Amino acid sequence: MKLKELHSVHFLGIGGIGMSALARWFNHVGVAVSGYDKTPSSLTKALEEEGMQISFSDDIESIPNKVKEDSSKSLIVWTPAIPKDTVQLRYFQQEGYRLEKRAAVLGLITADMPTIAVAGTHGKTTTSSMIAHLLKHAGKNVAAFLGGITQNYQSNLILHDEGKKGATVVVEADEFDRSFLHLHPNVAVLTSADPDHLDIYGDDEHMVEGFRAFVDLLPSGGQLYVQANAFSKIGLPKKAVKVMQYGINAGEVRAENIRPKVASFAFDFVSKDYKIKELEIKIPGYHNVENVLPAISIALQMGISPAEIKAGLESYKGVKRRFEIWVQEDGKVFIDDYAHHPEEIRAFLSSVKAMYPQNKLTAIFQPHLYTRTRDFAKGFSESLSLADEVVLLDIYPARELPIEGVSASMLLAGIQVTKKSLQTKDGLLDYLNASKPEVLVTIGAGDIDRLVEPIANWMKNHEN
Repeated sequence: MKLKELHSVHFLGIGGIGMSALARWFNHVGVAVSGYDKTPSSLTKALEEEGMQISFSDDIESIPNKVKEDSSKSLIVWTPAIPKDTVQLRYFQQEGYRLEKRAAVLGLITADMPTIAVAGTHGKTTTSSMIAHLLKHAGKNVAAFLGGITQNYQSNLILHDEGKKGATVVVEADEFDRSFLHLHPNVAVLTSADPDHLDIYGDDEHMVEGFRAFVDLLPSGGQLYVQANAFSKIGLPKKAVKVMQYGINAGEVRAENIRPKVASFAFDFVSKDYKIKELEIKIPGYHNVENVLPAISIALQMGISPAEIKAGLESYKGVKRRFEIWVQEDGKVFIDDYAHHPEEIRAFLSSVKAMYPQNKLTAIFQPHLYTRTRDFAKGFSESLSLADEVVLLDIYPARELPIEGVSASMLLAGIQVTKKSLQTKDGLLDYLNASKPEVLVTIGAGDIDRLVEPIANWMKNHEN
């Protein structure tokens, strides 16, 4: 299917953040967009205001006539979150429409546009948003599909100028369910290849094979930027692609002379052809310094000057829930982060400690998924031990049913700090009021985000 031949795209589950980004992209390029969702939301309201036809009634009558007129020129995009007995879903299946999930549609888009795809167990949202921002800031024609809400654009989508030629698309390449294997990258970034999603891949080696398969999507002559430790796991690609390793004090592209500051990190960028001194990113963290290296490299490759890169980094505000500083006052600091893997927690807490070496660090962690907690229990306990005090919340199950014997409390014994406890979300503020933290962090990918604003308000108002 050629996207330019479509006259309409209909979304089942249009109100999801990933689906709504795709809907806005199709609307932007001039394809008629419609959709169904169970309930209205601020996202569906915004889509309607942009001219998309959305219904909240699951019946055939709500499907626009244009979609019904010609199934060969209509694409149906659906999410597995939609029940299988949904009337519209069954209608489209029975009538022979082409139905695709979000990942496959991203594949169709990347087949039509020069693509930079960013994969990896950690760091892909920040890295892809940094790449997109540096290109956009320098005036390049760029579109981006990201895995988080950027602070600069208040969206997970950046739209290209459809009237100009030469648009590039930046895509966050998700390894979950092997979704990234639908993509068609010309340039690929692999930020890490640590084990995760073992419910999908089975074991470490099969996950590494998944990343190798992603890298092998590059055409001959394509460009791969790969973090040095990840390269040691995946090795050289099968095809003749250009490989550039990067890392902190390691690889052909390096960050040197790293200096943690109060709300930023400064460093020097060093490669074979460039040395750019005194760069600064406003999102702290050693891991974020590493994440910016392929972004700078790609920007240089696309003809952006060191001065423009420096200005672009200074204006980059980060992604929501990635090292997001909510409170920073005398004796009181509160930072929220999406980390949900032992290596992400290790990187996050190490950076926080480097920024505030004299202060007591209290970490509140909500484990995400029963399988991940079971598979990486030892690693979680070890990385959380970098804090001075650890508070655990119950596991956020997401898509999973409970597993017997798996709970947040199983991490407590391995956490090597004196003060550690299991708390409820409802009782958390009372606990904090009694413990009076100095540097407080919330960590996790579940609904812990609903606690962030109440904690920030409490911290601003309480007396140490």
